Amino acid sequence: MRPDPVDLFQAQRPRLLRLAYRMLGSHAEAEDMVQEAWLRWQKSERDRIAEPAAWLTRVVSRLCLDQMKSARARRETYPGTWLPEPLIEEDDDALRPDNLTLSLMVALERLSPLERAAFLLHDVFGQPLDEVAQTIDRAPAATRQLAARARAHVQIDRPRYRVPRDTGDALARAFFEACRTGDATRLGAMLAQGATLHADGGGKVQSVLNVIEGAAAITRMFAALSRKFGSEMELLGTTTIDGLPGFICRIAGSLQTTALEIEDGRITRIYITRNPDKLSGVVLH
Repeated sequence: MRPDPVDLFQAQRPRLLRLAYRMLGSHAEAEDMVQEAWLRWQKSERDRIAEPAAWLTRVVSRLCLDQMKSARARRETYPGTWLPEPLIEEDDDALRPDNLTLSLMVALERLSPLERAAFLLHDVFGQPLDEVAQTIDRAPAATRQLAARARAHVQIDRPRYRVPRDTGDALARAFFEACRTGDATRLGAMLAQGATLHADGGGKVQSVLNVIEGAAAITRMFAALSRKFGSEMELLGTTTIDGLPGFICRIAGSLQTTALEIEDGRITRIYITRNPDKLSGVVLH
């Protein structure tokens, strides 16, 4: 009895969604790529496909590569900082983190589409190098070089350890409260000296356009924010965002997510997403 083609595809769908999201940084675009793969799967000569999982991975990867080329052009004119859509993690979420954090997702943006594909397929999703070469239509030696270059680029952004969930939740809650009250002393104690803040408003809502560098500058920004909006800042809950401790809140009615990278007990990077187009699917579990 032949396997049901729908069952075969559905068994691969969560992994294909993870791959597409990691390639594109967008849930909606990931869904579109997987839907297109489904249409191609329906039209394919399935009797000739010996390994459905490899075939579907190849189709989704190539679709994403084409999408990434146009996305790069759009991001050149993107207002301010571009961040991936926040991934609010749950144990049964179809888009599991695959040991990638938001910091690494941001680092992947520095790679070419082929470097990103080679790194994700080989280093993250464990695909053999010869299969990766076939997927991206490059020689194995060239594919190995692409993966090595990508690895070197992102290595410095790998966090040394993950913060336990309880510890992360407590720190995220304390950070929100310090921001809401504009407590400079408390903020200064929580931030590493070289901390950076990255905010994505997409030109749709008020947000800082450039990366803010240094604990002092970040503290000043939150103190000013507290004076203006402190009474209108509402914590909706703490969570994990792409492997990092974080929280969801409202400021003057606008939803935002904040993810915190922590090293040696201090916050080294802050990632704020305010672009409403990237928050439509955010649900606090």
